Amino acid sequence: QVQLMESGGGLVQPGGSLRLSCAASGSIFSINRMGWYRQAPGKERELVAVGTSGGTTNYPDSVKGRFTISRDNAKNTVYLQMNSLKPEDTAVYYCYAEIRGGSSSGWYAYWGQGTQVTVSS
Repeated sequence: QVQLMESGGGLVQPGGSLRLSCAASGSIFSINRMGWYRQAPGKERELVAVGTSGGTTNYPDSVKGRFTISRDNAKNTVYLQMNSLKPEDTAVYYCYAEIRGGSSSGWYAYWGQGTQVTVSS
């Protein structure tokens, strides 16, 4: 059993910053990609940031230069530093991880429960 526990969402004014955290726990042998997606009301879930265990990162143009993903592999934790937040960043943010439970196990995708980020004055 694997769980992803997110924290750090909330209400922030435009131009402000927030830092999200997501810790993976349970039967974990190794983690490949960890990242963040978001879903605004009436819209599809979209990629925000993803990072591999080797340190490669990827961002869509909408957040590039404002958001930074980082990982602490020893703690199985991924972070999302969000700066210069805009009202259009308002959404539920979901943590994502590709995890193997054992050396002979396959890779499975896991999702967190989501954390609300609201950018409003």
